[in-house]
Amino acid sequence: QSETDKILHMEEHLHERIIGQNDAVKAVSQAIRRNRTGLGNPHRPIGGFLFLGPTGVGKTELAKSLATFLFGDEDAMIRLDMSEYMEKFAVSRLIGAPPGYVGYEEGGQLTEAVRRRPYSVVVLDELEKAHPDIYNILLQVLDEGALSDNLGHKVSFKNCVIIMTSNVGAREITNKGNTLGFAAHHTEEQEYQDMRKNVMEEVKKTFNPEFINRIDEIVVFHSLTKENIGAILDLALEEVDDKLADRNLSLELTKEAKNFLVEKGFDVKYGARPLLRTLQRELEDPLAENILISRYPDHTKIIVDFDTSAGKLTFHGAAVEQKDAVTI
Repeated sequence: QSETDKILHMEEHLHERIIGQNDAVKAVSQAIRRNRTGLGNPHRPIGGFLFLGPTGVGKTELAKSLATFLFGDEDAMIRLDMSEYMEKFAVSRLIGAPPGYVGYEEGGQLTEAVRRRPYSVVVLDELEKAHPDIYNILLQVLDEGALSDNLGHKVSFKNCVIIMTSNVGAREITNKGNTLGFAAHHTEEQEYQDMRKNVMEEVKKTFNPEFINRIDEIVVFHSLTKENIGAILDLALEEVDDKLADRNLSLELTKEAKNFLVEKGFDVKYGARPLLRTLQRELEDPLAENILISRYPDHTKIIVDFDTSAGKLTFHGAAVEQKDAVTI
């Protein structure tokens, strides 16, 4: 697949991992296309985004997907927790300590990471918790695509995607999430736009206009619906099945088993995280114990069902018929 086709169909690639969040995926894809076609500013980063939304709705997952899509590696991601930069002196940790101070020769935590990996997605989590002086550093990155560290090295951010995440407006998003998915499509879309408008008011109260104007896209993630959680479960089960394939085993869940996991793992407030914890506790832990005691021989299909009376999943192994090898 050519690079042009890949960029044109970027949304499809990202949706292989990102469930729901159509507005977020579209906004990010459009910004990347502008940059790739030369319509963006060549002196600025590939894209500068502010991701807004409650925990567990896909903000970090989209960042990982972007790293894989743009740079071919999920690990091409630099992540800093901005709650660790709440004090005024923390600015020096980003770009390096001044001469004579401890750590002077080590460089900055942000500048050194980007210098070593110039093609990367930089994620700055919980931006609103950072000291206001940090915003001046970020303004320089977003505006000029470069930052000088304490050693005088000019570090380029032109081949980076800058993603800043924030919980600003999370309560508004979660409250609206309780009604999303139960209304007609046009009503649901209108509710999303109303919610986004209210969230943007919160953004304006938190960040100054100069900073907001430097951001390419402010992306509002909505709460996940039960249908979204079901789709995320399917992706997670594919991963489990792939791991079992290394042991010549396969996995099949009944509809009842899937419904049990979705119901137990659905939480509007915390997004996909309760589902993943439920999956570990109810499915992966019993599976691991059964595998350790060699309950399943090679070429076994593990069928998982839900026992209503016991209120838990049941596991049953069924031999998979092997086709005879044909010698040519």
